[in-house]
Amino acid sequence: MKHLASVFLLLSTASVWAGVQSARPGQEFLENRCYDCHDSETKKGNLDLTTLPFYLDDSKVYSMWVKVHDRVRDGEMPPKKKAQPEPAERDAFLKSVSEPMIAAEQAHDARQGRATQRRLNRYEYENTLRDLLHAPWLQIKEMLPEDGEAFRFNKIGEALDISHVQMARYLAAADYALRQVMATQVARPPTKTERFYARDQKVFATKMKFSVFNKSPERATFPLLGTQAQPEVRSGKLPLTVGSADPATREKEAMGVVASSYEPIELRFDRFKAPAAGRYKIRFSAYSVWVGPGPKEKWWHPDLDTVSAGRRPEPVTIYSETPPRLLRLLGSFDVNPDPTVRELDTYLLAGEEIRPDAARLFRSRPPNYHNPLAEEDGQPGVAFRWMEVEGPIYDQWPSAGHKLLFDSLPYKTTKNGIEVLPKDPAKDAERLLRAFLQRAYREPATEEDVQRFLGIINGALKSGSTFTDAMIAGYSGVLCSPAFVCLEEKPGKLDDRALAARLAYFIWNSEPDEALRAVAARNDLHKPDVLRAQAARLLADSKSRRFVDAFLDYWLDLRKSNATAPDASLYPDYYLDDLLVESATTETQLFFNEVLRNDLPARHIVSSDFAMLNERLAQHYGIPNVNGVNLRRVALPADSVRGGLLTQASVLKVTANGTTTSPVVRGAWVMERVLGRPPPPPPPNVPAVDPDTRGATTIREQLDKHRKLETCAACHAKIDPAGFALESFDVFGGWRDHYRAMGEGEHAKGFGKNGQAFTFHEGPVVDASGKLPDGRAFGDIRELKRLLLADERQIARNLTRQLVTYATGAPVRFGDRPQVEQILDQTAAKGYGVQSLVQAVVQSELFQIK
Repeated sequence: MKHLASVFLLLSTASVWAGVQSARPGQEFLENRCYDCHDSETKKGNLDLTTLPFYLDDSKVYSMWVKVHDRVRDGEMPPKKKAQPEPAERDAFLKSVSEPMIAAEQAHDARQGRATQRRLNRYEYENTLRDLLHAPWLQIKEMLPEDGEAFRFNKIGEALDISHVQMARYLAAADYALRQVMATQVARPPTKTERFYARDQKVFATKMKFSVFNKSPERATFPLLGTQAQPEVRSGKLPLTVGSADPATREKEAMGVVASSYEPIELRFDRFKAPAAGRYKIRFSAYSVWVGPGPKEKWWHPDLDTVSAGRRPEPVTIYSETPPRLLRLLGSFDVNPDPTVRELDTYLLAGEEIRPDAARLFRSRPPNYHNPLAEEDGQPGVAFRWMEVEGPIYDQWPSAGHKLLFDSLPYKTTKNGIEVLPKDPAKDAERLLRAFLQRAYREPATEEDVQRFLGIINGALKSGSTFTDAMIAGYSGVLCSPAFVCLEEKPGKLDDRALAARLAYFIWNSEPDEALRAVAARNDLHKPDVLRAQAARLLADSKSRRFVDAFLDYWLDLRKSNATAPDASLYPDYYLDDLLVESATTETQLFFNEVLRNDLPARHIVSSDFAMLNERLAQHYGIPNVNGVNLRRVALPADSVRGGLLTQASVLKVTANGTTTSPVVRGAWVMERVLGRPPPPPPPNVPAVDPDTRGATTIREQLDKHRKLETCAACHAKIDPAGFALESFDVFGGWRDHYRAMGEGEHAKGFGKNGQAFTFHEGPVVDASGKLPDGRAFGDIRELKRLLLADERQIARNLTRQLVTYATGAPVRFGDRPQVEQILDQTAAKGYGVQSLVQAVVQSELFQIK
């Protein structure tokens, strides 16, 4: 393992540009046009061009010359108040700078390639093991250390280093994954269908009784027979259930709630634990109810003995749970006022339980909570009858993963698991290992590879390990070896196998499948038509959602959607609303997937005439007539502020801190992630501007003072405008005309999802107007979107750069820019369709060289 770690460390070391030193370009232009502001005395912007060398082997110096080039190209240098050069003079200077810089990059690429060789990130390693071992339920990612990040992605070699700690984690993850797919017994386990009645579950039953810790009806479960309350069952005068003696009555028995699953009501079907990891079908019988009001003076309390049919469907979210409280979202559905049976086809881990949540209902937090959904004649509730589990469902036995490891060798069951019985240990070990290497490695395994891992197996056998454990040791070594964990690419044009790996890890975030491997083995993949067809096949497959989710996790920081929670005092209407968080994240994923699959123009990033909505999101956005928990494409009103990524709740949440919003943070986010014009970092020793939650001063007023600082003004003129337009949206993307404020003032009317009365009050009016650096003004987000779409090519250019970085593991550099423009030229006729952009990236030289 020390050998492997040292190899990993070698592979992860960032490449060093070979020394390239050229004469200073455009010396006359610099003297005549630049030195007045950027000499050793003036040094405006802390830039002294008189001493800036033209050493292209220094990445910092190289970056400075790129900035000089771009500022001159964009007409920002010399500044407008200075005499401007003639176009020919400007072009000559730009050419004198760009040509040696591009030549330096090309020389570097010829020697080392664009991208630094890298290992698989956590997402890729998990998906690769899932596909290799035919085990889609494997949860490996969280067993591995967090990946490094560079250029906004976790696919850059310089950031994906390997330590001894990481090596140990990889070995543990590999061993775990291998043992998860091994058979557990000789005979095929039966696929059982078993029903678990709500009244038989301890968690459902015990919450029916009040205690010193809970005397509130909102926090209790209650028995129902259809929609008829059963006060005598609740009081204990009658048995909890009729049991099997009366099947017809038992079928109607249910347990109801008027609150979502949260302390102290955390419903689980606790008599079920998944017996093995694998595929299951889980069915639920449930329905919505209406629970009558309490005494007149406290009508918002439920009367659990007065129940009638529900007045509307209710959303239910299903989680798997590994105690204590480690939850995985499995799915959501609606239950109707009539008993409804819904089914989820899903994967479970061994030992997981199932947790249902009546997601729209409130979550009581003391003291003196008041259900925000309560009306004077009652409040909504959900009743659960039963859960039925079919599984584990096996396609074959032993599983395909087991057969990959041990072929058809016989095995027996022991107290420590199974023991594989080889006919000839030495021959069987070598045969199995060779077959495993051929399938696991993306390049043909060498004889040296075989002998290395065969040595591990034989060493384990000699030390007394069973044949089974010895093979697992060898296979673990394979799954932690550089040839498996690293993407091995040689400088120059990628061979077909390396191209297949790059394509698969781009679109599937995983290894090439058999069909792609076969095309690569025939050396046909580099042919444009074949490559295009394979890319289209991968995009059409459901596994392309891995690309969508992983790409958005880093491009938009969607993985951070749960990093902050709405403040319980300022935003109690969002606080504890898991359905809103989950819906918002899924909206963005489904939206980008819709744009990708239908090859919609890249301008949809900024503005679209549809959104992917369910009832909760539509309510949040103020869009009527959308019912149910299922997210689907919904046409937006003509004047809607929604549409595109900018005004989606997930994006607006990750660009806020849960308490306040900042035009600077959101503006910088738009500049970088959407427009591809990242602002420079703030100057040192300049304090951040913190919004005033008391409402005495608006953030715009604070920033007006901030921009009077000369060191801040130029950048904030670019950053703040988009951020000002987004001030119409609160910390979770809800529309606002006024800020919310704490302290003195008349409190808003209402109650949060936590049952607490609003304590915020209406603050200052939001001013969402602004002016772009070029002088174009806008009054709100609608007008800003129109201004941004005046340059659709820039929107597409930025998306292309993000795609290239994600796909190749290297950022778009100065010398790559002409190829990006070629991609844009090729897709312009289709309005820069997003799938067209993906296909053009795949066809580009940037994608097909290391």
